[in-house]
Amino acid sequence: MKKIIGIGLGLIGGSMLLSLKRFWPEVEFLGQDTNSQHLKKAIDLGIISRQVQQEDFKNADLVIVSIPVDVAPNVIEQLLDQIGPKTLVIDTGSTKAKLCAYLKNHPKRDQFMATHPIAGTEFSGPQAAFAELFDHKTMIVCEVEKTNLKLQQRAIQCFENMQMKLRYMNPVAHNKHMAYVSHLSHISSFMLGKTVIDKEENERNIFDLAGSGFESTVRLAKSNPQTWTPIFKQNKTFVLEALSEYIHNLKNFETALKQDDFEQLYKDMNNTNIVKDILKGIHI
Repeated sequence: MKKIIGIGLGLIGGSMLLSLKRFWPEVEFLGQDTNSQHLKKAIDLGIISRQVQQEDFKNADLVIVSIPVDVAPNVIEQLLDQIGPKTLVIDTGSTKAKLCAYLKNHPKRDQFMATHPIAGTEFSGPQAAFAELFDHKTMIVCEVEKTNLKLQQRAIQCFENMQMKLRYMNPVAHNKHMAYVSHLSHISSFMLGKTVIDKEENERNIFDLAGSGFESTVRLAKSNPQTWTPIFKQNKTFVLEALSEYIHNLKNFETALKQDDFEQLYKDMNNTNIVKDILKGIHI
């Protein structure tokens, strides 16, 4: 490869470029970000060498799109209109169904691969990016059969270099799974943080009493709302389904506590302890 372009230079996009730079140091890494400060910071940090120009898309080997999911369809459509015949475009968004449906009839659909790396932190911006973010993590690929075979192989080579585990899903299944294991986690974190902040208005010392359990549980509440609001909007149906089941379990916990049914509380918590075995061996 000779030229890789990043559209969106925050945590995910910046980390992807830094990761690939380890394996292709001779490649020219270019980028674009709607935030001019992010663009400047990415250049200062050496994530990219310069801002991408329109003519660069014609001979790029790989374009990585890491932008909010609500604007991704239009941006990717425009990129497909500009790229050369050997360029692959991938995205890293947390929702896939609407994006894949939007692009399904594009004449260059076979030059696009819908991907979602299961990795991240609560921090944002180019300064949060680091090369090891994706090491040993899972990369979900949707509708792989719709991507040109040679371009598939190029992408898979990138992911294998990062020692990522590949999982193949259809876009709707992807969205449903993400609602439960990712999107619901962020909602829980945001709302726990809100609950405590609301209470803290009357009890100024509450954060002095907060321990590591609270800190780890609300870690995701530091995530960027500009990223997550469009995700909840695009995946509304499955997020509401997951949220309904979560609220149901909270209500059952509340009822058991009101009725002094501590045997039921113990049973529910003990049954949930199997999460230790389920998550064993997963790299966080």
